[in-house]
Amino acid sequence: MLFALFDKDCDLVGWIKPNEHVFDTDMNWVAFIANNHAWSAESGNWLGPVKGLLCLDTGGKPVAWNPKEGVRGTAGLAKPAKAAKAAKPAKPAKPAKPARPAKPTAPAGGWSQRSFFSWLDQ
Repeated sequence: MLFALFDKDCDLVGWIKPNEHVFDTDMNWVAFIANNHAWSAESGNWLGPVKGLLCLDTGGKPVAWNPKEGVRGTAGLAKPAKAAKAAKPAKPAKPAKPARPAKPTAPAGGWSQRSFFSWLDQ
């Protein structure tokens, strides 16, 4: 099942298949998830932790979220060992555009300075 990902302004930025993959809004594969961390599908670089439906930057600040998951950051991150690149999944059907969520309370420590797209380009 795919879940919508929103940025801090509640704009739809992508879709996540928990514990597996992240797609952009055109359903292009942009990241894979291994051991609770996101890795760039293009470069294989570490993007940051993934806590359920919450994508964090390498500093532990939220980049993308889903209303089913609380928005929070984390501290004390250590870069994990590089994950083996996942096989490119089949392109999923584009889900219906979700309703825009209410803006969440700012997380302790604030939001990431990175946009979802700059997060993917690390």
